[in-house]
Amino acid sequence: MSTWSETEVPVVRAEERVIVVGYDESPGSEQALRWAVDEAQLRQLPVAVCHAWHWPYLRRPVDKEVLAQLRATGAAVVEEGVRHARELAPALDVRPLLGKGVATAVLLQAARNAELAVLGSRGQGGFEELRVGSAAVQVPAHSVRPVVIVGPENVPVREGGARIVVGADGSPAGQSALEFAFEEAGLRGGSVTVVCCWQDAGDLSGQDGLPFVDRGELRVSAEACFRDAVSALICRHPDVPVTTEFVAGRPERAVIDAARDATLLVLGSRGVGSTPTTLVGPVTQAALAAAGCPVAVTPPSC
Repeated sequence: MSTWSETEVPVVRAEERVIVVGYDESPGSEQALRWAVDEAQLRQLPVAVCHAWHWPYLRRPVDKEVLAQLRATGAAVVEEGVRHARELAPALDVRPLLGKGVATAVLLQAARNAELAVLGSRGQGGFEELRVGSAAVQVPAHSVRPVVIVGPENVPVREGGARIVVGADGSPAGQSALEFAFEEAGLRGGSVTVVCCWQDAGDLSGQDGLPFVDRGELRVSAEACFRDAVSALICRHPDVPVTTEFVAGRPERAVIDAARDATLLVLGSRGVGSTPTTLVGPVTQAALAAAGCPVAVTPPSC
């Protein structure tokens, strides 16, 4: 029998290092579970299979027996996820984690002290054409740990050819993305492609140029800073093959195109130009909806 952990919101103790995966039996969560198991094996860490249950009508009283049935249904979902994880990796330490509350709050609290969190791009709710569910936006937006969002058709790549694409823009979250990408490539024996997208200051102004600004010099300076940032990571990860791309155009399109055949795309939660009220930056939001591979989202520091 499994050892259960349940509070109003489940908690991973600070001294534990685990991979938390959100699971609700949806196709996306099944692939998220595969990714989490793969990640846990690479990092030699346990996996916590997390599911949230709650009474959906906030102002309506409910009988205790109904609540017990809801909890039992949630427990059965977690047990199914645990069973699948153990089938994938019989020697892996897999733990059930059942929380009472809305999925976003439960996952955020569960992942607070985790190594990272993994969840599907959309769960059981929503409509058929929905590409990204609310939890897949809210959790990366507020998490203090990296979050990997996995689509229903994304399959983990373990052996040979793993290619990690990362967007770099010099922001704190972008720096965390660089560090996570190199770490992931090292774990998977793969390579890193670092993409930085240059948008001309004159073009952004909507005019011919900005006064007293040498646009060519700005670009040269930006590219030099970009290559310095990448060089620092190369020195720390000398065994990871690296390709750099400093390109002109819209960053949303640049990173999605670069990641077409990638194992993983890594982006900061909010990059250059994001406002304090932005949940996730426009580049990250576009990638969550359109990237053909899993997307890892990193906070400013992790």
